Amino acid sequence: MDLQNKILKRTAKIGIVGLGYVGLPLAVEIAKVGYHVLGIDVDKSKVTSINLGKSFIEDVSSKELSPLVAAKKVIAYENYKICGKCDIINICVPTPFTKSKDPDVSYIVDSGKEIAKYLRKEQLIILRSTTYPETTEKVLLPVLEKTGLKAGKDFYLSFVPERIDPGNKIFNTKTTPVVVGGVTKTCTKLSELFYAQFVDKVVAVSNPRVAEMSKLLENIFRSVNIALVNELALMCERMGNIDIWEVINAAKSKPFGYMPFYPGPGIGGHCILIDPYYLAWKAREYDFHSNFIELAAQVNENMPFKVVDRLFEIFGENCVCSKGASLFIIGAAFKKNVEDTRHSPAIKVMELLIDKVKKISYNDPYVPMFKIENKVFKSVPLTAEALKKADCVLILTDHNKYDANFILNHSRLILDTRNLIKNRTSKKVYTLGNKS
Repeated sequence: MDLQNKILKRTAKIGIVGLGYVGLPLAVEIAKVGYHVLGIDVDKSKVTSINLGKSFIEDVSSKELSPLVAAKKVIAYENYKICGKCDIINICVPTPFTKSKDPDVSYIVDSGKEIAKYLRKEQLIILRSTTYPETTEKVLLPVLEKTGLKAGKDFYLSFVPERIDPGNKIFNTKTTPVVVGGVTKTCTKLSELFYAQFVDKVVAVSNPRVAEMSKLLENIFRSVNIALVNELALMCERMGNIDIWEVINAAKSKPFGYMPFYPGPGIGGHCILIDPYYLAWKAREYDFHSNFIELAAQVNENMPFKVVDRLFEIFGENCVCSKGASLFIIGAAFKKNVEDTRHSPAIKVMELLIDKVKKISYNDPYVPMFKIENKVFKSVPLTAEALKKADCVLILTDHNKYDANFILNHSRLILDTRNLIKNRTSKKVYTLGNKS
């Protein structure tokens, strides 16, 4: 086939719709092995930045991107007109949920409609956006086949779930295995062949539904286990004399049958928070209620509220008036050592506290600023004076750059939700489990 030859000779032009946390690292890896990548994003600032060789994603350095742009191996556009020139198009658009926790696949539908305007024979379309099973075949496929072209015969369609872990220095786009599921065997084979050119391992499955469900399983597995330890942390707090972190350290000494997960102020990022609701929504279509999965999601979403409750308990025990209290927040990113604030539980905690205390300041070396409604927060230096002025220091993200002893020595009270402070003898350190 013509497309197969283009893939092998690396003369195929590759389109990527959505140049964010998934799309930009993908573009760089594909371009590195010799393909020409044509990126599309409706965000003009992203397009401008990429075409200047400047990366806005932590996992992609400008040093890595710039030579690819200079060699015209990566070019970004603001519209879909170049789709007709592309032999393979990867769709990497967001898949959020609505206020009522229903899936919002409008970005996929809109991208599909735009691509359909330029769809031609011998093109391969690959959906990479995390979504519920049957999206590829029941949502995207009908949009593309309205052109009169048929998948598996005229063009090819597959689902390849993204597995991005922001900040991971070991597993990246190249080193993380990918799962490939096409709507026909030929679709799968072509997608497998393409990804094998720049990814170390490709796992082919029988259809897109298996690939879609595998992605949800991976993240729901984490959601459920995080919920378990979050609930155990609250139980330890109620019992009053058990340190959940010591419990976890003891349990993980077992060399088989156990994998450690850790409690915290909630979950963030894109996938773990959203995926349980995507699957639960789809399950109801089949009169199936995923009670266990939804309960775990609820436990995790409730953690920021538990953090606030715990903070006010600490205020009460230490005779601090909450209305006049000054808080210093350590960390705003959703997890340590990244700049990503998507659905960050740290920011959710601040949203809950903004009208309940007198002052909130924060420090995050990766997040210089963010907004809560119309209020702009800017990271302030982590100094001894700033810590001493605060009635309580609330640790919500445990970046490696933080000096735990410095924070401990200069703070009046500390609520540590991430086990940054290992000193369990200090009476001024509180955790989500028990008072130290």
